[in-house]
Amino acid sequence: MSVPPTLPPTPPPLRRLPPGVWPALVWCAAALYPVVVYVLAPTGPGHSTGYPRDGLAGPLPRALFVLAFLLVLAGAAVSRRRPVAAYALVLAGTVVLAAAWGQGEIPPPQFLGVDVALAGVAAVRPRREGLYAAGAALGVLGGYLAVRTWTGGETGTADEPFVALTVAVAWLAGRLVHQARAHDEELRRRAAAEAVTAERLRIAREMHDTVAHSLGIIALQAGAAARVLETRPELAREAMVAVEQAGRETLGGLRRLLGALRAADPSPPGAAAASLPDDAVGAFAGLAEELERLAARTTAAGVRVEVGRRGTLRGLPPEVCLAAFRIAQEAVTNVVRHSGADSCRIRVDRGAREVAVEVDDRGPGGTPRPGSGFGLAGMRERAALLGGTLDAGPLPGGGFRVTARLPLPVGPGGRPHPEKAESR
Repeated sequence: MSVPPTLPPTPPPLRRLPPGVWPALVWCAAALYPVVVYVLAPTGPGHSTGYPRDGLAGPLPRALFVLAFLLVLAGAAVSRRRPVAAYALVLAGTVVLAAAWGQGEIPPPQFLGVDVALAGVAAVRPRREGLYAAGAALGVLGGYLAVRTWTGGETGTADEPFVALTVAVAWLAGRLVHQARAHDEELRRRAAAEAVTAERLRIAREMHDTVAHSLGIIALQAGAAARVLETRPELAREAMVAVEQAGRETLGGLRRLLGALRAADPSPPGAAAASLPDDAVGAFAGLAEELERLAARTTAAGVRVEVGRRGTLRGLPPEVCLAAFRIAQEAVTNVVRHSGADSCRIRVDRGAREVAVEVDDRGPGGTPRPGSGFGLAGMRERAALLGGTLDAGPLPGGGFRVTARLPLPVGPGGRPHPEKAESR
């Protein structure tokens, strides 16, 4: 049964408003200030004896009043594409509104729309453009103060310093929003790059673990066939059949891996690791069965492998099963390719809280295997992805040992998760 796609959550109504609407709304609300001061309460502290008591008297003030509203509405219309131009229109509308009311200065409430528009410019545009916008607002305020001082109209405490402080606060608020957005974008970019890198490393591990083991078996069987080709042709034929089978299995695994890569749906960068299952290179029959098959293939190639187990391997999480098998497979591949030993041992020990995988041999030499750096790195990465550890090093009496400890998931109360049947 198909599951309908999940729709993204609908934002609140206020957040669905375009950004340019907010300065216009604040400006329109602030435009009521002179109506209250000059018309509804003409005897209040803002009353000027030279201002007509009946409001906007004459056609010119009324035309300026309408022009101011048109400028602000035009700014709201172009704010999404041209925020700086929208800010300039709001600032011009504020000046024209003051001229319509015959004001010799712009009171702080009437400048709030300009502050909101300035914060929007500083939030979405580069720092230089935000500074220019703030400078324009300060220049307008300075012009009003200079005109009143020159004409002798400044008789008390001016409002311009306080309004200039609101301009600075608005610019700083916009810059904080700008920096927060830039930081979030940088985090998203880094997360995308890390997801791509992790996916590349995971695919590299899969190809290395699958191909390297098969090629090691093919090399051993081909060498054995070449040595007995003249004296024991029937053994040479069996070896070449094994080479053919290993080659076909390797090709099949590569086809499945490439097919899974091509079929993966486009997804966000953070979901790259989940788009391709970790066992895409083949069907995983279960840890015990896969270890027996590994031992049989390697023994047939000339290196005897013994498998020992303690505790049941059923009910393990699939990711633990696959990691344990891949680590054992890579360790056996290193034995075949680098140790010179004729046998090795795999031991899997399931405890209450972890699964331990140990592979050792008694080959000559006691130094780290040359050429096995990628294999050891891949094994450590697999263990680390599950929160486990991996130790690898030479044995005192000769040989090499790899030990991985993979923790089991713990459910509520500190107990392991209930056992589930292994995927087959």
